[in-house]
Amino acid sequence: MSIKICTAPCCWGVDDPKNPYLPHWTQVLHEASRAGYKGIELGPYGYLPIDVQQVSDELAKNDLFIVAGTIFDDLVSIENQAALEQQAHNICQLITKLPQVAPEQDQKFATPYLVLIDWGHDERDYAAGHPDTAPRLSQIQWQQMISHIKNLAAIAQSYGIRAVIHPHAGGYIEFADEIDKVVRDIPYDLAGLCLDTGHLYYSKIEPLAALKKYWPFVDYLHFKDIDLSVYQKVMNEKIRFFEACAKGVMCRIGEGTLAYPEIYRLLKALNYQGYITVEQERDPRNSGSSLDDVKISRDYLKRIGF
Repeated sequence: MSIKICTAPCCWGVDDPKNPYLPHWTQVLHEASRAGYKGIELGPYGYLPIDVQQVSDELAKNDLFIVAGTIFDDLVSIENQAALEQQAHNICQLITKLPQVAPEQDQKFATPYLVLIDWGHDERDYAAGHPDTAPRLSQIQWQQMISHIKNLAAIAQSYGIRAVIHPHAGGYIEFADEIDKVVRDIPYDLAGLCLDTGHLYYSKIEPLAALKKYWPFVDYLHFKDIDLSVYQKVMNEKIRFFEACAKGVMCRIGEGTLAYPEIYRLLKALNYQGYITVEQERDPRNSGSSLDDVKISRDYLKRIGF
């Protein structure tokens, strides 16, 4: 395998760019570099400046490249689509001009990617991780969301960027039935999947089985780990997904319940080539340990073969 391990601003608690407790973006880039990473995601829209020169200079200073940009927003509502289209254009215009690296041999699609995540629905946020009780979209609403995703993926494609759909705890693409519908309803020549091991487990989907099942559609991967004792507690609480993260449900890779040696062996057997991004969502007020945490996760993955 030829794999590059990257990281993302969510490891510093950066999920809502309006959160007043976020560390400065230059600190995140600096600490990612200090932890030994070469690639990093852009983070949620509005966190890093939409300024090619400013971001390029800071990436170069830290010997980093951008692996992906993200739309993390309501993909369902019709009234939100004009804003999302503008996000897509702005992100794609930026990431296509930022430092990149050559693709790996046999990598399906070159970086950077545009990661598409549905988010922003209280009724699903409180039901994260509960496939039996979470409300589902009506058929009309589902087709509406699919149409919106296709539109955003087409915008990315017009810039030469591969769109990847990320099933995410607390959004309307989370559970196995919804992932099945996504790969049925969205042509693979338009968009693939970004599977996230932590979100899969959180949502009652066994990561190894999901990687095997959806492998023909997987272009990009996120790695997380889960503290089983915290997970079992939050599953019995009425709690939003990021409130669970603030309680420490996501932990350093290698210290949780996910079987990463087995995941390594599977990806080796599948001959995965390309990029994997380490994530560990948290409350940004706890970002003081982020540097140590992302380094420990990176070192662990290196020890087991990644």
